[in-house]
This record gives sequence, structure tokens and C-alpha cells, in this order.
Amino acid sequence: MGKNRLEAFSDGVLAIIITIMVLELKVPHGEQLDVLLPLVPAFLSYVLSFVYIGIYWNNHHHMLHAATKVSGPMLWANLHLLFWLSLFPFVTGWMGENHFAAVPSALYGLVLLMAAIAYWVLEQAIIASEGPGSVLKRAVGRDWKGKLSPVLYGTAIAATFWAPWIAQAIYVFVAILWLVPDPRIERALHRGES
Repeated sequence: MGKNRLEAFSDGVLAIIITIMVLELKVPHGEQLDVLLPLVPAFLSYVLSFVYIGIYWNNHHHMLHAATKVSGPMLWANLHLLFWLSLFPFVTGWMGENHFAAVPSALYGLVLLMAAIAYWVLEQAIIASEGPGSVLKRAVGRDWKGKLSPVLYGTAIAATFWAPWIAQAIYVFVAILWLVPDPRIERALHRGES
């Protein structure tokens, strides 16, 4: 199977995830701006999750661009990643509806942690399929962001039970960390074409 089919399927699933998340934002009754105030936590959790889904979509695209073929383990690893990402609408809604309370925020962090692990598994499946000299292996290098993120998610999960705002700050920090463009794969692809 070509990688285009895998990428198109993944893009479709991610688009559905974003659609479900936005549908969870309930339209308030009333026409004054003050009716929007109770929706602020739900909206903020939506924005954070939208950014995370965007980060995964972007990085997934670059990672698949570095692959030359699709293997069975890659298909399963991709489904594993999509499973955890598909839980975003639920945990986003629960955390927002409960104003970033400890248990919903901890579950949100757990889903972030599991998605990060699933992404790493997919990355390793692609590297295994392409071989040790693969473009992706060269591009990833030490992958300090990929190693730091799960540690920060674990810290945030623990922090939710004594200071939920610290957990939220960590979730935002990790998102910002990944928002900064990471040109490693593009550089490695460019070197491979030269």
C-alpha cells in the first residue's frame, strides 16, 4: 500500500476529531456577551486541544513524507496513534466543562502522554521499516523534545492533584515547545535529494 492512502485516512480521522471537538462547544442562550463567560473554560480547552491536534497533523505529515513505503507494523502503529487522538474530544470536553478540575485534567494529561508514546511507536515502526540509515532516523537524532514531553506530561498529571493550574501551564508549555517549527525532517529530506 502506498503511503498516500495512510496519510489520507489519518487526515480524515483528524478532521473528524476537530469537528467533534468544536461540536462539543454549546451555543449559549441569550444575546449578551456575558452569556459567553461560562463557556470560557470549554473554549480554552478546545483551543489547547486544537493546537495539539494541529501539531500531530503537521508532524505526522512530515514523518510520513520521510517514509518510502508502508509496512504492517506502521499501519497498526498509526491506528494506535489515532486511537489516542480520537479520545481528545472526550477529555477536552470533560476538562472544559469541569473548569480544569483535577481528575479531568489528569485524564487529559494521560491521553496526551499516551498519544506521545503512540507517536514514538509509529516513528520507530517507520525507522524499522526504512532501516538504520533512514531519513527519519537521521532527522530525529536525539529527539530531545520527544523525550522531554512524556516527562512533562507525567509531571503535569501528578501536579493536577495539588495545583491544577501548574498542570495546565505544563500542557500549554509542551504545546508551545512543539509549535516552534522543527525543520529536522525537511532538512534531512533536502539532504537526501541532493
